[in-house]
Amino acid sequence: MRGSGFCFYLAYVCPLCQCYALVSGYFQKYKEFEKSVRVEEIDGVKLVKNLAVRMEEMFRRKAEATRRLVEAAEEAHHQHEDNPDLQYEYFNAVLINEVDGEGNNVELGGEFILEPNDHFNNLSVNLSLSVVQVPTNMYNKDPDIVNGVYWSEALNKVFVDNFERDPTLIWQYFGSAKGFFRQYPGVKWHPDEHGVIGFDCRNRKWYIQAATSPKDVVILVDVSGSMKGLRLTIARQTVSSILDTLGDDDFFNIIAYNQEIHYVEPCLNGTLVRADRANKDHFREHLDKLFAKGIGLLGEALTEAFTILSDFNQTGRGSVCSQAIMLVTDGATEMYDDVFERYNWPERKVRIFPYLIGRESAFADNLKWMACANKGYFSQISTLADVQENVMRYLHVMSRPKVIDHEHDTVWTEAYVDSLKDKSGPSLMTTVAMPVFSTKNETKNQGILLGVVGTDIPLQELMKLIPKHMLGIHGYAFAVTNNGYILTHPDLRPLYQEGQKRRKPNYSSVDLSEVEWEDKDGILRNAMVNRRTGTFSMEVKKTVDRGRRVLKMHNDYYYTDIKGTPFSVTDLCFSGLRDLEQPDVALADEWTYCNTEEEHEHRHLTQIQAIKLFMTGRRPHLKCDRELIQEVLFDAVVTAPLEAYWTGLALNKSENSDKGVEIAFLGTRTGLSRTNLFVPADQDFLTAEDKEGVFNADHFPLWYKRAAEQVPGTFIYSIPFSTGIQNRKQGSRSVGIQMKLEFFQRKFWTACRQVTRQQLLSRGKTMMVPCDTEYPAFVSERTIKETTGNIDCEGCIRSFVIQQIPSSNLFMVVVDNKCDCSSAPPSLKCDRLKFQKDRKKPESCHPFHPEENAMECGSATRLSSPLTAALLPLIIATISR
Repeated sequence: MRGSGFCFYLAYVCPLCQCYALVSGYFQKYKEFEKSVRVEEIDGVKLVKNLAVRMEEMFRRKAEATRRLVEAAEEAHHQHEDNPDLQYEYFNAVLINEVDGEGNNVELGGEFILEPNDHFNNLSVNLSLSVVQVPTNMYNKDPDIVNGVYWSEALNKVFVDNFERDPTLIWQYFGSAKGFFRQYPGVKWHPDEHGVIGFDCRNRKWYIQAATSPKDVVILVDVSGSMKGLRLTIARQTVSSILDTLGDDDFFNIIAYNQEIHYVEPCLNGTLVRADRANKDHFREHLDKLFAKGIGLLGEALTEAFTILSDFNQTGRGSVCSQAIMLVTDGATEMYDDVFERYNWPERKVRIFPYLIGRESAFADNLKWMACANKGYFSQISTLADVQENVMRYLHVMSRPKVIDHEHDTVWTEAYVDSLKDKSGPSLMTTVAMPVFSTKNETKNQGILLGVVGTDIPLQELMKLIPKHMLGIHGYAFAVTNNGYILTHPDLRPLYQEGQKRRKPNYSSVDLSEVEWEDKDGILRNAMVNRRTGTFSMEVKKTVDRGRRVLKMHNDYYYTDIKGTPFSVTDLCFSGLRDLEQPDVALADEWTYCNTEEEHEHRHLTQIQAIKLFMTGRRPHLKCDRELIQEVLFDAVVTAPLEAYWTGLALNKSENSDKGVEIAFLGTRTGLSRTNLFVPADQDFLTAEDKEGVFNADHFPLWYKRAAEQVPGTFIYSIPFSTGIQNRKQGSRSVGIQMKLEFFQRKFWTACRQVTRQQLLSRGKTMMVPCDTEYPAFVSERTIKETTGNIDCEGCIRSFVIQQIPSSNLFMVVVDNKCDCSSAPPSLKCDRLKFQKDRKKPESCHPFHPEENAMECGSATRLSSPLTAALLPLIIATISR
């Protein structure tokens, strides 16, 4: 057994002798077991490999469930014959349990049994059936949708079977290429205040990544004089919709053209950037600055686009896979075959996707010819309502090679917040997804994508696999994707914009370099992105208490890859059942001592109940961490005398005139905590609401961390930041004892009557670059006993004196008038846009296929006979090469 990591963080002002007696009693009990305890050094590489294996097994189970859905969907579609007159009533996610004015169920609604289920975020669900969501802008009885809903009903049986095989599964779904979304378990969807549901599964990352291969895209926007007014508005919306379909494995740029070429972002002349959220939003801001004038010279714009794609591809950057040019224009006076012959024929590696803006069709033939001659697709967009569906069509074309190859690539997304939130707040997820293809022989060379299936994995499930007790007080584990984005990390939090309900942008694309920012040369990041196994060490400043306090530490990192995924993971590194069941004992709520999720019969068990059943042999099939249980039982035995000691204190409390002490508490490395409440408290300290004060899946409590860094033999005091110097009834948070703030202040001022004013420590700043929030960081230099100085702030000087209070983490500060020294966060600069961090390209790539039917290239208008005659020999000739 390893040596237990008990942490006392004592903050009782007077009398200190009681605190020393508490510690002394503990050590006396500990010595009784000293001979049976040994200190064991943990092998970090072995630990992270074992963790990777456990994560790999969990990911494998989710992928297998997804594959069963793929097989069932393809078989159901293969057996189905489309019927344009099919009438079929299905459970619409918005209309279920809705009634009309006479109390009758509305069409596509019907009675749908829903029951609350804690496994699904306490939402009311139906575990027997799925529901179908159709975007508001689509007709829910369209024949294509009705036929798709009909054959996909076969997935209900597989949904239920998957959940029975793996009870840890949550949402399973099928996103159709036609636009509808089948979700299990069934749950009711609610429109926004405008009666609209904007969710379209085809815009989601998991759909886009599974449906297509990585791609490099240049978007050409016509800004000639004829594009004024509504046409330019539609063009902007079309470009924005195209950006929505690009993922983190894609690269792009936008060029506006008239008689000249204008890069929408001038500093990105002649290059492409990754299509992450930050870059796409940056370009959207520039779209509003476009205005129409002059004449359009498309030939020069096409030449520029082909040149960028060729040069960028030769550097080895970008996707190094599919390439495309999106052309948004109101017409083309010629076919520009000389440009295509020079840059794209005969290989036709770059697909052309023209979008004709407006109702006029005078130039439709030329634009469709470009699409057909370059393996693309032509669409005409007449109104803003037409944009979404027409943009989506290019995805089906880009997916053809993958469909014909019948490659069911498994994809994993970055972390994102589930759109169906529970009562406890946003829940971070990752998704495993696979494409679904038509297997009918008559449609093979058309490469028809039916849709994408997927299942969500809460990142909290990954956190439960982490052996927190083996990582140490400040240790943690994290995982990154092939693009260097964080999948799990203690500092990954979906923050909300102040005063608003929507999440801050880019919360799901946080690069590792933004949190492990001391890795200036990217050694750790690049090793993980390139899926290596190894170790790395560096000195760090670790922030705690939401960035408001700083600890200086030496970190050792151990990393390896997770097989079968694009992820890499890093870690930093007897009989006690009766004592464990005492009322003052609690175990870390989010730690997994026993896995109670895998079997339905175990889900109602608390961790203490599961441990008892496991150790007594009554549930031998429970999967438990025997080593962790042995250690927590040891901690329960050693700390048992505290209950009697605290009882004695409570009996003597009536004789003590100082009524300020409220709670006494202790925590250990195994997640065990003991608390004793002396008086009723109306606070959330040491409860589930106190996220920083309890043992969580990804961290030890703040008080535990800070006490571990304190000099042995000294005491550490903590006052909530929100309290400041006001006389509020809030506790001084500490391990050992919590007291009322006015009680603490009264004792303090008694000893410091000559001090006229108290403030917090003069702050030093730790700049985390890049970031969107700046916090003042408080650093205690233990070697400095007393110092004086001046602060220059907004043209004024503040003098201060700081003196350390012995045997504590407290400083007395005498300071002049207040001054705001905050600074604005840095703006997004050109050099950051240009900077390309190292990334691991996806292994799968399907840019084109020789059997692909290039004549399926648009349906908005028919080619005229002369152009058809000119096009067919060209296509035959290029295919034969």
